[in-house]
Formats: sequence, structure tokens, C-alpha cells
Amino acid sequence: MHAAYLKKFLAALALTSATLCAQEKLPDERAPLAAQPPVTPTSLPGAETYFYRTGAPAPMRLFVFKPAGWTAHDRRPALIHFFGGGFTHGVPTQAVGWAKNAAQLGLIGIAADYRVKERFATDATACVADARAAVRWLQAHAAELGLDPAKLVVSGSSAGGHLALWTAITATPPGGDPAEAPLQKPAALILMSPACDSSVATGQRAERFGPNPDAYSPQQHLDAKMPPTLLFHGDADTIVPFKYAVALEAKLRSTGNACEFVPMPGGGHGFTLPEWKDEAPQRITAFLRRHKLVP
Repeated sequence: MHAAYLKKFLAALALTSATLCAQEKLPDERAPLAAQPPVTPTSLPGAETYFYRTGAPAPMRLFVFKPAGWTAHDRRPALIHFFGGGFTHGVPTQAVGWAKNAAQLGLIGIAADYRVKERFATDATACVADARAAVRWLQAHAAELGLDPAKLVVSGSSAGGHLALWTAITATPPGGDPAEAPLQKPAALILMSPACDSSVATGQRAERFGPNPDAYSPQQHLDAKMPPTLLFHGDADTIVPFKYAVALEAKLRSTGNACEFVPMPGGGHGFTLPEWKDEAPQRITAFLRRHKLVP
């Protein structure tokens, strides 16, 4: 990667981090849903659109940003990002910055859509099912996309971090379809303020997961072997408190997994402090390079 190209990527990610935080952080995730749900995008500028679900109630899409020089014969690393929104709201445009920045690094960048309550009248179990199905679809169609299925990075913000963790867990949660389980674990996880504990006893938002919420809490169902993880969390986060990231790191490390935990002193939900607009992109790039996930 040329120095000028890397500088361009870092500047772009720094710029979009502020936008992502503004989009993904709401004052109160429990606020009433809007009277008119936002429109679900069917295409995004600069992206190719693929369907990973084609059935009712609506097809579910992946928006794929291919890097410069891509050819159908490539086997590129890729990054798929899941937006946040408490499993109730959010749109895939919130993931576009992540996907475009991955493409600028030479990866294939994917902005994923999934069923949230506001747009599809579903509970959070549908979010988990969609995330797992999306990753499986990418792995199954790797040759078509010029993608290396062994080098697929999954990232997620807030609720999207919960979904990212579930793409790395082997067991299919109750009511899920094992035929939609990922074919292999992601090469790495990048988590920003993840909602990693949704259990009744110790977690948040259990009521959004139907009759068996404990079965959907990733913190309690992590595999012994998990992908290397880069974990960002502000210690002043009031939406997903910092203690959940501390517990997640401890659980990952207790079974010998690599977890690079990056506390953000004074930070809220996401990259809310100005200094992290520069620091976070550099740490993400370095993490990807260490794990040989930059072409």
C-alpha cells in the first residue's frame, strides 16, 4: 500500500467516523419508533447489489464496494459491516463508510442490511439470523465475488457488534436455521461499543429477543476458539456500559483468544471524541495488517 493511498484511507475513515457515530448513536434506543419507517434502500451509489435472501417479507441485500483493480479472478480479503440501532432501527447507509474505507485499503467492502423492527416488524432474533445468513452467502459466493472466504472480516457497531459475534459462534440459536450458519469463522472481528450481553440476568435488551432471550446472548455462547478481535469501547458509554466490554475481553482471553481491547477514556457510544477520529482508523489498519488482511 503506497503511503499516499494509506493517508487517503485514514482521512476518509476519520471523516466518516463522525457520521457513523451521529447515525448510530441515539439519545434513547427505547424511544418510540417513527410513525413512518425510513425507506429501505434498494441500491447505493458505487455499490453492486446482491440478495442474500429472496423470500418474504422482502429480499435482503448486501451492497458490495469493490476496490480499484478488482478482477473476477481475485481472491481478495473482504470486510462486512453491520450497523447499530438497538435491533429496532437503522439502515445500511450507516455501514457505507466502513465498506468504502475497506475498499480503499484493497479489500472488498460490504454494507449489510438486516431486518430491524422499525422497517420489518420483527424481533431481534431475525437480526441474528440475517447476519449469519449474510456471512454464509458471501462465503458460498466467494468465487463470484473474487473474495477469499478465509479472509472475511466482520465488523459491527453497537447492536451490529452483537451480530458480528454471532457470525463467529458455531451453534445455531433456537429457531434459527443451521443451513444458514456461516461455513467457517470470520478471519477477524472489529467491534465498536458492542451490545455483547443480552441475557436476562446480566445483560440489556433481553425483551427484544422473544421467548428465549438467554439463548441469543453472545457473551454466554462464545466458542472456545474465536477469531482475533479488535474491541473499541468508551468508558463513559451510557447506552452500552463499559463493563460489558471488560467482561467480553475477559471471556475471550480466558479461553486463549486474541483480543486487542482499546478503552477510550471519556468516550461515549462510538467514536465520540475528536482524537479517536484519527486514532481509531490507524488502529484498525494496523490490526488488519498484523493479521495479513490487507492485500
